[in-house]
Amino acid sequence: MSYQEFPPPPGLAGLVHCLWLSESAAGPAGPALSSVAHRVLPDNCTDILWQDSGAAYFVGMMSTWFDVPAARRVRTVAVRFRPGAASLFMGPLPLAGLIDQRADLEQLWGRSVADRLGDALWSVARSDAERLALLTEALYARLSMAPAGARAATALAARVSAAAPAGQALALRAVAALEASGGAWRVETLAGALGVSRQYLANQFRDHVGLPPKLFARICRFRAARAAALAASAPATAGQHGHDWATLALDSGYFDQSHLIRDFHDFTGASPDVHLGNR
Repeated sequence: MSYQEFPPPPGLAGLVHCLWLSESAAGPAGPALSSVAHRVLPDNCTDILWQDSGAAYFVGMMSTWFDVPAARRVRTVAVRFRPGAASLFMGPLPLAGLIDQRADLEQLWGRSVADRLGDALWSVARSDAERLALLTEALYARLSMAPAGARAATALAARVSAAAPAGQALALRAVAALEASGGAWRVETLAGALGVSRQYLANQFRDHVGLPPKLFARICRFRAARAAALAASAPATAGQHGHDWATLALDSGYFDQSHLIRDFHDFTGASPDVHLGNR
């Protein structure tokens, strides 16, 4: 399976993590594929996918890994939103109810809007760059503005700041703190730092982000630990020593190695050594 990520334009960078393209690869015997294409890990983001089969859907936050089945060749163009930003493009969403779920885009945007973009993406032959440009235009349209370089970026930031309700602004501040700390904040401590109760923060976080803040923090910590393990496996360091999981666990904010191993099992379906060895 081929997969490519592309940075969003500057005007969307604070809201969109990336645009991406994928295409399942035909097996050696022809178009038939194995039952599993690849394993997707939780990343604290949400996505909208448009596929050349005509399917278009919103994918909620993930609480664990899942395997993507591949029965045939499928091409996909998609956008990945930063945590808490999806509702600015989608309108009010039951994000907590969409954890580990997906919803047809026509139910969220309306059939005519969803179908019109799907037709534009796939009804005629286009280059990848043209499809990404169409998707970018559609995202700006959902924000009721057109791209215009740096001026658009400034206007967008001001618009989002002014339009975000207090609960969403609180949730976004919590997201920023958790991401910056690699998930090190305890929810109670973070709530106190933000001047609200733990329960109020948890409620607003679920409403505007999706996951409970404690699980969001766990995934932040796991992703930081996994990134550090991958860096230690790079050609410059690989083969010098085995992974020191106990030290990596402490450096990543875990209480001990067993908690790190538990998170690898929960979020990848395998032990750290097996997961990294399968890459």
